[in-house]
Amino acid sequence: MSDARKLSSMDASFLYLETPEMPMHVGSMAIFRLPDDYKGNFFEEFKAMIASRLHIAPILKARLEKAPLDIDHPSWVEDDQFDIDRHIFRGSLPAPHDRATLERIVGWMHAKLLNRARPLWEFYVFEGMKDNEIGLYSKMHHACIDGGAGAALTNMIYDVTPVPRQIEIPTVSAKVEQEPRDIAANFIDSYQQLWRQPFDASAAAKGIDLPRTGKSDLGSILFDNAMFQIESAVKFVGSVPTMLKSVSDVIGKISDPKSRDSIASMVSPSTILNKSISSERSFAGVSIPLSRAKALAKQAGGKLNDVVLAISSGVVRRYLLEKGALPAKSMTAAVPISLREEGNTDSNNQVFGMICSIASNIEDPKARLEAIIAQSTKSKEMSHPLRALMPQMSNISMLGAPILVQILALLYSRSSLSDVLPPAANITVSNVPGPRQTLYAAGAELLHIFPVSIATHGLALNITVQSYRDQLDFGFIAGANIIPHVQVLCDMLPGEFAALEAAFAPPADLKSAAS
Repeated sequence: MSDARKLSSMDASFLYLETPEMPMHVGSMAIFRLPDDYKGNFFEEFKAMIASRLHIAPILKARLEKAPLDIDHPSWVEDDQFDIDRHIFRGSLPAPHDRATLERIVGWMHAKLLNRARPLWEFYVFEGMKDNEIGLYSKMHHACIDGGAGAALTNMIYDVTPVPRQIEIPTVSAKVEQEPRDIAANFIDSYQQLWRQPFDASAAAKGIDLPRTGKSDLGSILFDNAMFQIESAVKFVGSVPTMLKSVSDVIGKISDPKSRDSIASMVSPSTILNKSISSERSFAGVSIPLSRAKALAKQAGGKLNDVVLAISSGVVRRYLLEKGALPAKSMTAAVPISLREEGNTDSNNQVFGMICSIASNIEDPKARLEAIIAQSTKSKEMSHPLRALMPQMSNISMLGAPILVQILALLYSRSSLSDVLPPAANITVSNVPGPRQTLYAAGAELLHIFPVSIATHGLALNITVQSYRDQLDFGFIAGANIIPHVQVLCDMLPGEFAALEAAFAPPADLKSAAS
């Protein structure tokens, strides 16, 4: 990373919203198996491999540089004191050295804030597990990355054979600093270009590139922000037709009487899961076969995401029933949707979201999944017009806003407002597609990769799913003051999945199963 790169408003928001009770990093708990005849030092070999591939993901060597007085978004700059020993650690796993112990440690470690003086990521390697297994807990700040870019980092960490591939380090060309007169000349050229095509909407939509100083002193920040405002204004003008169409579509859907039921289904009831959370986390993971989940989706006439929602709904429904706290109205899930185009591996956030009913008020598993399929289709239709607005909303810059947003986030966290405000959703459910082929790291075979995501005030439970080979790895994380032992929910999941499969099984299969 040769130049300073300012964070977008969406990326920076994860920094501003972070409090000690609400860390904003995401991660994973990966399980590896070493070959039976392995004689090496996995920790040192893994660390050396990552060190040799850092150029693939420059964000891993970038630290934050704050603007004076937090007047504007911070920037990513290369850490000239980068030390990989401050980012990859050897973890200690107490007896009985099993996955359950690792999950408890991961929950504890995921509650700890990352050090903002260094690049915002850490890896912890846990050796000595049963059956020759290795645990790897990784975490990276959400300001750096979303699920789509996280999957892209897989290319850096993993190989498709037990023998790690050799990756050539590209030669770095010397950085040429722009003189003030060069910046002025580039500005004049861009200004002339703008006025040569004043009515070209397609050119305006693409925008113009104005010069930046790339420096962090107050004068440079004000100049760069002025350039950004001009660029944004030009791009905004070019996007007006698209935005007007999106607003018109939204108004049309809201005013349509047929949409009233869909809108009503997105209103979330209050539950015991929608309270303020503490600074402690509970984590657990569980897996189911991917091929069976896809077959179930096909039988039901839906998609894999619908099956994930139905399984999550069944688990949460059963848990709240046992607690005597299941609301009469259906609960909802916040479902992130990636806006990342195929092939885009930029280390930033390109994500949107929708609210979907999870039919938790329906007891029958088959009817519940069918209702979820219908509701998710309607939710997608309702949220689709908003997708076009997100690129315009994701990078709004306002001088002075960062410090104000951080103060408001801290007040919200300390005031327990989420205990009294109506929840936007009841749980978070996310499905991240992953590789189908077997992967390796430093010679060890990857068995599982359980996502470890974010629990927030008002959304104490997050269920994130990662597909790998022929399995779906579910990662459950929750505020420990709300769900002290989230393993209880994981233990319920295989039974809920089996109930869904049985509900859609052909009659012949049921008869043979009975006999």
